[in-house]
Amino acid sequence: MSDGHEHNGHEHVPSRQRRRFPGISSRTYEHPADRSALVALRKLSGFDTVFKALSGLLPERSLRLLFLSDSVRVSDQQFAHLNVMLRDACYILDLEKVPPMYVNQDPQPNAMCIGLDEPIIVVTTGLVELLDEEEMRAVVGHEVGHALSGHSVYRTILLFLTSLAVRVAWIPLGNLAIMAIVTGLREWFRKSELSADRAGLLVGQDLQASMRGLMKIAGGNHLHEMNVDAFLAQAEEYEAGGDLRDSVLKILNVLPRSHPFTTVRAAELKKWAESRDYQRIMDGHYPRRDEDKDTSVRDSWRESANHYSSHVKSSKDPLMKLVTDLAGGAGDLGDRVRRGFGGFTNASPKPPQGPKTGPSDSSGDDRPPRDDS
Repeated sequence: MSDGHEHNGHEHVPSRQRRRFPGISSRTYEHPADRSALVALRKLSGFDTVFKALSGLLPERSLRLLFLSDSVRVSDQQFAHLNVMLRDACYILDLEKVPPMYVNQDPQPNAMCIGLDEPIIVVTTGLVELLDEEEMRAVVGHEVGHALSGHSVYRTILLFLTSLAVRVAWIPLGNLAIMAIVTGLREWFRKSELSADRAGLLVGQDLQASMRGLMKIAGGNHLHEMNVDAFLAQAEEYEAGGDLRDSVLKILNVLPRSHPFTTVRAAELKKWAESRDYQRIMDGHYPRRDEDKDTSVRDSWRESANHYSSHVKSSKDPLMKLVTDLAGGAGDLGDRVRRGFGGFTNASPKPPQGPKTGPSDSSGDDRPPRDDS
């Protein structure tokens, strides 16, 4: 079977008919929270200089030598099918310089894009063996999306700081300071993963393949035992189920993670794929890279704020619903928190009863106050 590259004399032609996005800006697919943070950072005076200065302290050179010496570099001679996918993804997203890609022996399915000066992509053997061609294409597009967005810089810093936090764990204040930064970077990185999932869909242009890949990462290579609709129903149950205690536990569970939960990623990607924004991109209407310099930080923050406001209002999570109700002035805080946590007594609280003054006063004053919730 022809791969559509060498045999036709075209180095960067996709192996099947898919739309290409010339000059596409990473703002096209970036999650609002991810985009606003990146725009603000890029606009800071001296930001690039500071991070270049940090490059001398970070073990980037060591990482590059490590992968070069102890992993397999993807090329026309090694993992040629991955090399085709990599060039294909760079062609689709119009990334001029193809980043080096390595396959690392590790049974744990994983992939990452790291590097300060230039990004490098690393995928594990566990991931290569788990996914089929179209699923892997979405993953490669995901990592190329990281490279186009400049995420590799912050990912490298996160890896370095996480390692440093372990080394200085015996210094209470030093560890607390570093972990505060790590927590903030992880919150940003979780949003960046949602952005890269979108980039993977733009490259693969096969939503079902993206869904299958996420299901396999969650449940292994047992597609005959899994169902996309049922998998997405888990995300719905996760968001809406439980009470305020479960909402707090969700926050605590996700804090140490660099990636969002897999069912959440699948639901977010499906929602975006069905949106008008995605259709406009596929029709060729998207921000161009040469317009990035004119991007307004204020507009990006406003878009991020609008996104979170809309998310809170539409969320079925008990904590988000409580926030929405309180913002709208709907009811007593103590009563809502008590009911959100399941109540502290079995008996319902009785409304206060005022003294009756006669039959004429029983028309409505003695009825309990109405709960409009």
